[in-house]
Amino acid sequence: MNIFNVLIAFILICFATNVSAYGSSSSKKACTKPKFTEFTPPHLSVVGTQSEFSFLASSLTDPTTLKVDAKKQPVKVIINKSNKGYSVTGKLPATLQSTYARINIEATGTNKCQAKDGWLLKIED
Repeated sequence: MNIFNVLIAFILICFATNVSAYGSSSSKKACTKPKFTEFTPPHLSVVGTQSEFSFLASSLTDPTTLKVDAKKQPVKVIINKSNKGYSVTGKLPATLQSTYARINIEATGTNKCQAKDGWLLKIED
């Protein structure tokens, strides 16, 4: 009888350890971040000064929270609703010449999840 109780206790401890390793699904809230795609011109492209760029932001994006900068300089963008989400276009700042510049994108989703992305361009005169 004593060995039987020890065996049951061992099984219960193993089961409790395995269950706690996975966590409780009800305690964690799922967060689906906005996605940014179709970067134009593509990553590492060579472009001229004040070139236009564009990308798509998924429909989960709250367009009022969209922020874009190029090499830490704010960029004014035009946001249009499309069937895939939002089409975003902008123009590189005139001060960026003969350099590399990363276009950084930040936005908050409709479900309050934040997302960041971007791509690098080479700017030539």
